Amino acid sequence: MSTTSPDPVDVPAYLSGRVVTRAANAKFTRLIRAVFSFPVFLGFALTALTALTVRGRFDDSDLWWHLKMGQIVWTTKSVPTTEIFSHTAAGHFWIPHEWLAQLSIYAAYWLAGYSGLMLWLIAFPSLLLVLLYGLSCLYSGNAKVSFVGGLIGWYFATAGLAIRPQVLGYLLLVVELLLLQLGRTRDRRWFWGLPLLFAIWVNCHGSYSFGLLVLLVTAACGFCELRIGPIVSSAWTPATRRTLMAASVASVAALFCNPMGWRLLTYPINVLFHQHTGLANVDEWLPLSFSDPRAPGLLLILGGAGCAAAARTVEIRLEELILVSIAGVLAAQHQRMLFVFGIMAAPVVCRMLSGCWERYELKRDLPAANAVCIAIAIVVIAVSFPSQSELQSQVSKTSPVAAAEFVRKAHLRGPMLNDYWFGGYLIWALPEHKVFVDGRSDVFEWTGVLKSFSRWALLEEDPQILLDRYHIQFCVLDSGSPISRVVPYLPGWRKAYGDARASVFVRQNPAVAPPVAPKVQ
Repeated sequence: MSTTSPDPVDVPAYLSGRVVTRAANAKFTRLIRAVFSFPVFLGFALTALTALTVRGRFDDSDLWWHLKMGQIVWTTKSVPTTEIFSHTAAGHFWIPHEWLAQLSIYAAYWLAGYSGLMLWLIAFPSLLLVLLYGLSCLYSGNAKVSFVGGLIGWYFATAGLAIRPQVLGYLLLVVELLLLQLGRTRDRRWFWGLPLLFAIWVNCHGSYSFGLLVLLVTAACGFCELRIGPIVSSAWTPATRRTLMAASVASVAALFCNPMGWRLLTYPINVLFHQHTGLANVDEWLPLSFSDPRAPGLLLILGGAGCAAAARTVEIRLEELILVSIAGVLAAQHQRMLFVFGIMAAPVVCRMLSGCWERYELKRDLPAANAVCIAIAIVVIAVSFPSQSELQSQVSKTSPVAAAEFVRKAHLRGPMLNDYWFGGYLIWALPEHKVFVDGRSDVFEWTGVLKSFSRWALLEEDPQILLDRYHIQFCVLDSGSPISRVVPYLPGWRKAYGDARASVFVRQNPAVAPPVAPKVQ
């Protein structure tokens, strides 16, 4: 009987296969540890915090005209440059300085209605805070302390979290700071992301002008080598400076990629120096009040940084001192600029606190515990997402929903006068009626309408004068406003509808039967 010997074993190949398997397992393990790491959990925690914060902020008064503008750009494939929503400033030159952001808002609505808008409101602020956390990590080198930067950003962002283009503008500000930090500390080729950034930014929001200031100050300080007490500045290498200067020139050129050319570039200057009525009467443009819950935080950060610098316990970079100081002054002058202050201060504070807590080490992390915490954060995000009925309820509480429906069903005709804060919703809900005024204070400032309306609303002149001048046939006013208590007593006017939010007043016309108001519940 013959026997066949077994095939010889290829020992090197066998051992090589085991090595490859071990390498693959090790790579997979590293991937799992990275995905379920503590910094990733902190990013989810910031997202959950954002979702909880904005769930009741759906109906901003300016949302609706932003939404309508986005719809027009979407459907006509063009950007209007004249006033088309009002009868008081119709045909006047207008600067559509936020059209790209408005297009993104309408795209969210087109995809999923109110739920899509709510997703927009959660997604972009969350991305902003997560990127701010990453920026703070780059500044401080401490992933644990950097969570404080995310919280600082959230704390001051609460002054302006809403479905508005400014959220995208401030998100792009964080991206700019990331590109500058990466280009300065890692690879100068990161600077070449700036021209594309500014080409997008200039069409989203006027905050690109602050971004230009950041770019100018950063580039200028890159030439300085000095030490004055705790204030330091280190000159960059010639190659790094040349790259940033070239990218800066390209960024300025990219600003002209907009539908208005140079006119759009002068808009931020126009806001600050030629729109006095809007700045004086719109709450978010007023100076910071000490009763604001964010005022103590601003004072604490500025005071704490000053004390730490005086005690020589930390160094302050020259560009940080300049930019944070400017942001602090702007925040004190205009409440809405608290958002910008939080973005500028967060990474600086984290760098100063970097030695207060031990640094994060991946090998000492607990992926299983992080996975559980991430799952909890996801549940919180899902549970906090408002239902369709909850979103509609928010709209009804803050906008003249029932009053607009009455105007439509009653077939009211003629020029309308509306409350300033109702204009945006009426543009969206009653497109067949041109508004008197709305949240776009710029065009109404230029035409003098805003000043006249302000005097009328504050009863600084005979209300009948403005009503007659514009041939107003009906008014949609806030039920709690002083003027709404006066209009019914004017000759020829009566209240046709009223609820807790809005009232409709009509001019008596003997030739036309007055509409019948529905019963108010």
